[in-house]
Amino acid sequence: MYSMLSRVSQLAVKRTLFQVASRPTGFAFFSTAEVVPGYGKGKTSTGIVGLPVDPNAVSNIIVKYQALLDRMAASDMPETAQYRVDVEKIARYRIKVAMENPDDPDMVEDLCQCGQVEELVEQAKDEMLVLDMYLKERLWEQIESNVDIDYNPDPSKDEEVMDEKESS
Repeated sequence: MYSMLSRVSQLAVKRTLFQVASRPTGFAFFSTAEVVPGYGKGKTSTGIVGLPVDPNAVSNIIVKYQALLDRMAASDMPETAQYRVDVEKIARYRIKVAMENPDDPDMVEDLCQCGQVEELVEQAKDEMLVLDMYLKERLWEQIESNVDIDYNPDPSKDEEVMDEKESS
């Protein structure tokens, strides 16, 4: 097959193969800088439309989640509110993971199991919006503890249950 190529094509193939073979490992074909997979120049896209690569995502995780914790601590939401308990656990865990792996975004992603590091930063931003709404509306005060729940394990009897409710 190689002999079927023109003389110019043969030279181009040889030159390309020589360049690739002589290139040191750990370097990209398009750059002379060392590539760290999933970080810096090694990650060119998140694969998510509208979410650019953030080379400082791990440190941004720490900053955003700490801001979330600080906002909750400064609020008048009770420490026993379930929303606060859950958000604090998530935030503290993600801060801990990010602090233990500052130069390894892949490890942070693996340990958090909630997407890419850029997505974790976005989640923190979104949670701050939810927290602001939760505090503004004081939603922890509006939870009723005695809620009647209609439980019907047999869906085939749904019509009977509905008929009983309408007749009463």
